[in-house]
Amino acid sequence: MAENSGLRIVSYNVENLFDTKHDTLKNDSSFLPDGMYHWSYRRYQTKIDRIAKVIVDIAGWETIPLVGLCEVENPRCLRNLCYTLRRFNYSYVHYDSPDERGVDVALLYDSTQIAIISAQALALSLNGDATRDILYVSALYQQRDTIHAMVCHLPSQLGGSAETEWKRQQAKDLIQTQIDSILCQQPQAKIVVMGDMNTRPQDDLKGMVNMMEPIQQKGQGTHKYQGIWTCLDQFYVSPSIASRSVASIFSPQWLLEEDTKYLDYKPRRTYIGYRYNDGYSDHLPIVLTIAME
Repeated sequence: MAENSGLRIVSYNVENLFDTKHDTLKNDSSFLPDGMYHWSYRRYQTKIDRIAKVIVDIAGWETIPLVGLCEVENPRCLRNLCYTLRRFNYSYVHYDSPDERGVDVALLYDSTQIAIISAQALALSLNGDATRDILYVSALYQQRDTIHAMVCHLPSQLGGSAETEWKRQQAKDLIQTQIDSILCQQPQAKIVVMGDMNTRPQDDLKGMVNMMEPIQQKGQGTHKYQGIWTCLDQFYVSPSIASRSVASIFSPQWLLEEDTKYLDYKPRRTYIGYRYNDGYSDHLPIVLTIAME
């Protein structure tokens, strides 16, 4: 990447990136060769190749320095993905979370442009229910800019949106506490919160700007449910970089397929029910470009 050309960050819910080995501590039986999805090594490797293709296509001639991922089972999946993307010099940050299914968040980073300063998993407690952590990483970009990145996959709407909103609010309260701590010490800090928020975009993190809200207002989205597009995947940025940041949805035709029930198109996902669909994900990736000073 040419100096001062802008820092690009990708956030992508890759939809159930499981390997084919059983983890006795997780409920991963559906994604085993004898499970309901008949998940095989060939399908797993195809999934890895699909995710790599998305990242390479977004990158073009330049490496994406930071890639936030949701729904990754374990470090083995990340090692395989980094190997497939080996010309990009990616490493990763990942912590095993208490999520029952074993789907975690992770951050890929280009080790030639990014130096990790610190990383931690912010544990979220929901009245004893196991759920995913918030990944917080402080990193140095091109040896001059400190970036504070948080990768999130908030609790789902399973059981009803209103009934589960308290779970997502607790997660955002945890994120807010981290944001407040950073801004208290560094008022001009460059903070990026990314991931699958499992709700429509809102300006609901104090001291932050939601970059996806204007896109949602245009009727665009990253996930389609019953014919409605919603920007479940979002970027929040701190005021110090908000005016220099631009967000977009990456949606080439090959990431989509015809929506025969609700018309138009929808993301080309890996499975439709239990039928293998040989696709990418039920989410579209999002891209943030920050013009660095």
